[in-house]
Amino acid sequence: MRVCTLASGSSGNCTYVEGSGASVLVDAGLSGKAIKHGLETIGVDPLDLDGIMVTHEHLDHVRGVGVLSRRYDLKVYATEKTWEEMLPVVGNIEDCNRVVLRREDCLEIEDLKIECFETSHDAAESIAFSFYSGSVQVGITTDTGLLTGAARKHVAGSDLLIFEANHDINMLKNGRYPWNVKQRILSDRGHLSNIAAGHCLASLISGKTSGVILAHLSRDNNTPELALKTVADVLEEAGLSPGQDLTMEVAPRCMPGKVWDMV
Repeated sequence: MRVCTLASGSSGNCTYVEGSGASVLVDAGLSGKAIKHGLETIGVDPLDLDGIMVTHEHLDHVRGVGVLSRRYDLKVYATEKTWEEMLPVVGNIEDCNRVVLRREDCLEIEDLKIECFETSHDAAESIAFSFYSGSVQVGITTDTGLLTGAARKHVAGSDLLIFEANHDINMLKNGRYPWNVKQRILSDRGHLSNIAAGHCLASLISGKTSGVILAHLSRDNNTPELALKTVADVLEEAGLSPGQDLTMEVAPRCMPGKVWDMV
C-alpha cells in the first residue's frame, strides 16, 4: 500500500491511499488544480483514481470534491447527512457517482477494503476510515474531539496511523481566537490536542505499527516541533519510544509529505 498526505490542516486536507489494484483520496479540501498538482508531484495521474472518501462537510475537506468528480468521473463516498450539507459546496455530481455510506459500513474497491467508523466532531455525521490491502492496515483519524470506541476498534494496531494532533492547549488558550472558538476546539466535538493525541496513540500503537503521521496541525496554535515533542514525551512515558522501529513525522500543511510504501 502507498500512502501520502497531500495537504493537512485548516487550509485543506487530502490524503492519497493506493492498494495494488485501486487508489482513492480521503477528502479533497484543496482546489482541483492544487490536488492534481500534488498527485502529479508523487507520480500519480488523477485519471487513475477510483474515488473520493469524504469524512465530513467542512470546506477544508470538500473544496475540490465536485470539480474532481466531474473532471475525472470519480465516485464520491459520504454519509447521507454529509451529502446533504456539502451539496451547496460541491455542486452537481452525477447520480452514478454518488455513494451513500453509513458510519459502520465496510466496503471494497478492487483490493482495498475500507472500514468506516464514527468520529466526534461538530459536523453533521463525521466519519473516518481504516484501509486494508493484503496484510497491511492504514488507519486515518482526524477531526475528532475524542477517540471514540469505534475508532479505537478500527485503527488499533495499524501498520501506519495518520492521527490528529491539532493544537497545544496553552497556545490555544493564550492565543488570539475568540473564547467561543477556543471552547469549540477544546470540546469533545472539536479537535485533539497534542497531549491527547499522545495518550490516544499510546493505546493504539502495537508491535506491528511502523509509522505515525501527526496530522491537521493548527497554523496558529501548534508547531510541528512542539507536536512531535509532546507526543513523543507521552509515548516515552508509556514505554513507547519513537525511533528505529517506529517512525513519527508531521504531515506538511500545504504540500505532499513523504510517500509511505507499506509492505
